[in-house]
Amino acid sequence: MSKQRFESVWDAISDTPGEAANLKARSALIIILIEMIKRHGLTQAEAAKQLGVTQPRISDLMRGKIDLFSLDTLVNMLAAGGLHIELRVHENEPAHV
Repeated sequence: MSKQRFESVWDAISDTPGEAANLKARSALIIILIEMIKRHGLTQAEAAKQLGVTQPRISDLMRGKIDLFSLDTLVNMLAAGGLHIELRVHENEPAHV
């Protein structure tokens, strides 16, 4: 059995580079939302109202249920929370063998 090295856990569990990129982006946005909620000391009900979702959705967010959130949903939640999103795209570096 050969050992494979991956850049991230998302690369290891994804079937395609696109799927890994999507998971990485969703993970980053979820972390930002969780940090914002904690930083402002919001209850789940307060966060839900501010972000335009239900309290159970905030519960799912806080538990890191990444599979329940699309990029669109997370972007909408960030915007509702008053956060500005900037996007950077760059070419992949060649893989090291």
